[in-house]
Amino acid sequence: MRAVLSGLSVFALAACSVATEPAPIEIDTLIIGGTVYDGSAAGGKDIDIGLKQDRIVFIGDAEITTLTPKRVLDASGLIVAPGFIDPHTHTLSDLSESETSQNINYLTQGVTTLLTGNDGGGPVKTAEALENLKANAPGTNVGVFVGHGSVRRAVMGEEARSPSDTELIEMKSLVQAAMNDGAFGLSTGLYYAPGSFADTDEIIELASALRGTGGVYDSHIRDESSYTIGLIKAVDEVIEIGREANVPVHIAHIKALGVDVWDKSDDIISMIETAQAEGIRITADQYPWAASGTRVSNALVPNWAKDGGPDAMVARLQDVALQERLITDMSENLRKRGGAEAILLTSGPEGQIGNTLSDIADDWQVPPIEAARRIVIGGDARIASFNMKFSDIEAFMTRPWVMTSSDGSKGHPRKYASFPKKYETYVKKKQVLSPADFINKSTGLTADTFGLCERGYIKTGFVADIVIFDPQSFKPKANFSNPEVLSEGVIHLFVNGGLAIDDGEPQEERFGDALKLTDCVHSKEVK
Repeated sequence: MRAVLSGLSVFALAACSVATEPAPIEIDTLIIGGTVYDGSAAGGKDIDIGLKQDRIVFIGDAEITTLTPKRVLDASGLIVAPGFIDPHTHTLSDLSESETSQNINYLTQGVTTLLTGNDGGGPVKTAEALENLKANAPGTNVGVFVGHGSVRRAVMGEEARSPSDTELIEMKSLVQAAMNDGAFGLSTGLYYAPGSFADTDEIIELASALRGTGGVYDSHIRDESSYTIGLIKAVDEVIEIGREANVPVHIAHIKALGVDVWDKSDDIISMIETAQAEGIRITADQYPWAASGTRVSNALVPNWAKDGGPDAMVARLQDVALQERLITDMSENLRKRGGAEAILLTSGPEGQIGNTLSDIADDWQVPPIEAARRIVIGGDARIASFNMKFSDIEAFMTRPWVMTSSDGSKGHPRKYASFPKKYETYVKKKQVLSPADFINKSTGLTADTFGLCERGYIKTGFVADIVIFDPQSFKPKANFSNPEVLSEGVIHLFVNGGLAIDDGEPQEERFGDALKLTDCVHSKEVK
């Protein structure tokens, strides 16, 4: 084992040796003694890393190199890795307000860069959004998707119909403008209105605007269960979009949701890997929880009742003539989710949070569907829906094209704890992944997939986004009872070379930036 350097004595001796030695390399920080994982799937190495301003300028053995660092960080017993990258978040509103833009819940997970605007909700005006994000001094780096739902709503409102030729041209031009302004791709939420009103041909046409830009088509697929076309056909739709639009495609938070599709992971994996062999670029992300997060309305109210937007939906829920049809459809949706006991409210009025839909129905002395109807009419509520099987989660997790994400949303611990949860449960306890696999799926794989150039790896010349964490204490603290508790175990965290966390303590200064895909691809040949 290489000896750990003590202070600066070695560097002073090196600088005073023979006159023929090269001039010392001046750096800001030298990280020594840690086990370094470089972002690939390779194992850890005992090497030193030198940082200057926002770049990695040295990788090697500092004992045989002439360096003059301003600070030496001894990472003995710790893991050193590229800062984690989260490709699926819902942080746009947090990052748009200076009070919450530090993004401390992600920093304490080791996340230095994230993408937002997923599920079709990304901003239409990318340049304006990025300017606002940068003005609010984000704690993490952030990039955005342009959202299909936002684009469709801007042109067509909430109408459940196909666009006219003129409307389709207008939507495509908005997507093209967003890509020119630096969006990382087009996101869709085909399960949610108004995205659910779009047919496959519409999506292919809009996704084709990404061709030649380096952007990715990122989709919350049309059905993760058996609600409409079914999970198998929904995955097939993504593959068709990739094939016909000739663009990379990405499945958001891949899962087999609900009792009707449990054990379908092997079929999905086979479909995707067959498409990859055909030449279609297809990847996926995944959060390490058995419960998804959404709203009561999204989980239980049928799509036909959402035509025209939220006000129209509430009017239908109150329409006596529609009650029999609504009860039938909502009851079937609840069955697919695993029943009222599997629905935990994570937001809403006092007395509802932390209770299951079954608990609330018993308290109100009404059937669960009536309780759900009242909750939606009263303003809706977020839920954690326990609907996944661990064998499916692990089958997806081990594929080399599946990366880590949080899909962070209010009331679900995934917003505060997804990366440490995955490490603690699936690396340390279950040993489903090796440390190198976990880090690759949290860094290099994600950077490569979404075109985050000069990030995701520890390489000379790359941006100094680096996490140093304690493999023994890196763990989640948030849970479904207390979903907003910061994770622990990150000892140091560099964002663009600045120390966002130092000796385990978050710092007030913010070092994040608003990123553009165009910054990465302008000098590259994109096919």
